[in-house]
Amino acid sequence: MFTDADVAALYDVLNPWNAERPDSAFFDDLVMSAQAVLDVGCGTGSMLHQAREMGHAGRLVGLDPDRAALERARRRADVEWVEGVAADAAWDREFELATMASNAFQCFVTDEEMRSSLVAIRAALREGGRFVFETRHPQARAWEGWNPGNATEVVDGSGRRLRVSHTVESVAGGVVSLTETTSEADGEVLWVDRANLRFLDVPELRGFLDEAGFVVEEQFGDWTRGPVTDSSRVIIMIARRA
Repeated sequence: MFTDADVAALYDVLNPWNAERPDSAFFDDLVMSAQAVLDVGCGTGSMLHQAREMGHAGRLVGLDPDRAALERARRRADVEWVEGVAADAAWDREFELATMASNAFQCFVTDEEMRSSLVAIRAALREGGRFVFETRHPQARAWEGWNPGNATEVVDGSGRRLRVSHTVESVAGGVVSLTETTSEADGEVLWVDRANLRFLDVPELRGFLDEAGFVVEEQFGDWTRGPVTDSSRVIIMIARRA
């Protein structure tokens, strides 16, 4: 058997939050400098867990629609965990910082979902509060590497040898539809998950942020705060509530 809980646990094995990684360190610095933080798409809560481990004494809130991921996040009770999507959030000027790490921003697929989510995130921020997220740069065409030939082999927490592979089903209008398949070492399929991810370039991102009432404060093309260039694989945005 392979359950929702197994999927959540496997996510942490495949995507460990490690302060030595440049992306983790980038977000850690921002979180530790803010007294009240909302992590949108918090998943299993690794970033906020790390903040507490590092001594964060303020308010930390994680929001995610995945119940199994939140159950894993709730291993720490000193963080507020909320089940739901960004568009339905109803906080009113309660946070200094809102984050979306690990490319969670790409799950806003439609224009309507994008607009309503950004409006809700802005409303949750205090005057001058910042929203920080990263998204894969479409020019890098990351989806071209998402194929069974690039499968990842891993040992999960129970000692099972697993194989995780991806297959792209379609690329249209900036949206990539794909499946993620988790199999036993012998090839027996345990789990198939489907997802849609939206790829936006800098002008498109700025357009949505401006419409929602944000001002882009900084943008980077790598985790060392370098500029966005023709070879950037990531776009990192720091936007302030206008």
